[in-house]
Amino acid sequence: MDALDCRILLLLLTEPGIGVLGTSRRLGVARGTVQARLDRLQRTGVLRSMAPDVDPAALGYPVTAFCTLEIRQGRGGHSPVVEHLAAIPEVLEAHTITGSGDVLIRIVGRDNADLQRVIDKVVDDAHVTRASTVISLATRLDHRTIPLVEHLLETSS
Repeated sequence: MDALDCRILLLLLTEPGIGVLGTSRRLGVARGTVQARLDRLQRTGVLRSMAPDVDPAALGYPVTAFCTLEIRQGRGGHSPVVEHLAAIPEVLEAHTITGSGDVLIRIVGRDNADLQRVIDKVVDDAHVTRASTVISLATRLDHRTIPLVEHLLETSS
C-alpha cells in the first residue's frame, strides 16, 4: 500500500459511485493505473468488494443483536456451526472469539418477536450448547475503515 493506493481507496469509500474513470480524473492519474491498482487491491484481499453497502434497517430489519454462542467442541471444529449459521439469512456476521464464548454473531430482526424467531433458529443446532444475546439500542459508531486508510496515508507519506 502506497499513498496512491490509499487515495484511491479513500475516494471510493467516500464517493462509492465515482467509478474508475472518475477516480482517475479526480486523482490525475491514468485510468489504466487506477484499474491496475484496484485489480491488485482486490487480488491481495485489501479491497474485498465493490458491492453497495446495504442497510438492514432500510430493508425492514431495524433490530440488531449480538449473540455469543458456546459450541460443543469436537470433530469438525466450528465448521458445522458456521454452515448452520450461513443458512440463516438474518445472521449477518460470525466471528470465532476468545473468552467465555466460542462464536460471536450479529443478527437482525423485524421486531423483538422476529428476533426471537431468529435466535430460536440459531440455537436449533446440536453443536450450539448456549447462547447469550444482547440487543443493540443504537449504533454509535458503524463499521468503518476510512480512518484506518487515512492513518495509513498519513504514515506512508
